[in-house]
Amino acid sequence: MKAVILAGGMGTRLSEETHSIPKPMVEIGGKPILWHIMKIYSHYGINDFIICLGYMGYVVKEFFSNFILHNSDITFDLENQTVNIHNTSTEPWRVTLVDTGLESMTGGRLKKIRDYVGDDSFCMTYGDGLSDVDISEIIKFHNSHNALVSVTATPSPGRFGNLKIKNNKVHEFGEKVMSHSHMINGGFFVIDPKALDYVHDDMEAWETEPMERLVNDEQLMAYLHFGFWQPMDTLREKHMLESLWQSGNPPWKTW
Repeated sequence: MKAVILAGGMGTRLSEETHSIPKPMVEIGGKPILWHIMKIYSHYGINDFIICLGYMGYVVKEFFSNFILHNSDITFDLENQTVNIHNTSTEPWRVTLVDTGLESMTGGRLKKIRDYVGDDSFCMTYGDGLSDVDISEIIKFHNSHNALVSVTATPSPGRFGNLKIKNNKVHEFGEKVMSHSHMINGGFFVIDPKALDYVHDDMEAWETEPMERLVNDEQLMAYLHFGFWQPMDTLREKHMLESLWQSGNPPWKTW
């Protein structure tokens, strides 16, 4: 199974960090948050990734192009022009990096990777959020119903898209309605490729018209998650995640 990660946004609310790197490359514990997200999926046996690039996408490409070198002991024999790699500590990952455009919205980015996901359902999440959600349980939940999309719904103080849910079926979707009484879009989707037909153009955000169309057609189901979930939208949230990592027991570290 493949996992798609949206990593193309500019991250303007975290400008202290993102003026020189894309938000998914902002580090928690010396590793990009993108790495942490991939480790979560890898723990559940998902090692085939498609990463949607946009803003400063070359930084992500350089990270993976040098991944083995950065995680190995190396002997450079300059005279003989050889490189020997020792004690490699790497990951069992296959990573496809796709330039989905600088200005594309999240729905447009998903539509642009349609040819890479094939015909089977795939996982999808954002490149700036961490959780202890059980990926295998989300997939099991998705396979238990006939809707095209499953979204992880999680409680929140309120500045995200609210989901109204009954018997796990999403009946209403509203983006960023201030409320303390709703479940919100926590990312960590499972998506049937047919759902990408609900995106009409590059400038549609997945979280607005496409998800609303899915709701209207009764094609959006919610997997309820009441454990840890935390996005990294601000410097304060970045520092909070860093503090959790330094504690030695970060709640998202399932591996």
